[in-house]
Amino acid sequence: MTSATHGTGTSDAEVTNISPHGFWLLLSGRELFVPFEQFPWFRNATVAQIVGVQKLGDDHLYWSSLDVDLSIRSIENPAQFPLVSRGS
Repeated sequence: MTSATHGTGTSDAEVTNISPHGFWLLLSGRELFVPFEQFPWFRNATVAQIVGVQKLGDDHLYWSSLDVDLSIRSIENPAQFPLVSRGS
């Protein structure tokens, strides 16, 4: 006997683990590490805020409770997307 699949997944992005250094994000069968050093918006976030990720497009992740939008490419290749502050 086999089980039938009911419906489709509700998210193409899932946080699988959180450590003091960052978190792992599962995207379409591959896992990416999001280090707090390179993505400081998540450093003081709660677990509920970090796991509240939504994949809104092929390259668009959004954390509504943190108001953070990220390109998946920026996680894969952070050197190509340097963090720049516009503050004085």
